[in-house]
Amino acid sequence: MPSITRDDLLAAAKYDRDGLVAAIAQDADTGAVLMLAYMNADTLRQTLETGVMTYWSRSRQEVWVKGATSGHTQIVRSVRIDCDGDALLFAVEQLGGIACHTGAPTCFYRELDA
Repeated sequence: MPSITRDDLLAAAKYDRDGLVAAIAQDADTGAVLMLAYMNADTLRQTLETGVMTYWSRSRQEVWVKGATSGHTQIVRSVRIDCDGDALLFAVEQLGGIACHTGAPTCFYRELDA
């Protein structure tokens, strides 16, 4: 798999008109999709520098370090960017076992009953 440098990843990220890029957090061990959130250029840079998932909260309009208040921190294990540069995929170690603000292990806990 081709690799990319931190600087190249920062340059390749394409932000929407609000200055945000989608960030998917996936459990590094199980592959389960934990959550989808958004990052701006500053929170992406901070995440890469600290190794702790840091998002931009669209509802609060502020920086959101995952786990800062709950203790359910996400530690970055690897980072990928999609072919268009408009989505990031982070493999993370989810501390505390809870990713969702509802208390669920993942935000994707509801499944269509077909």
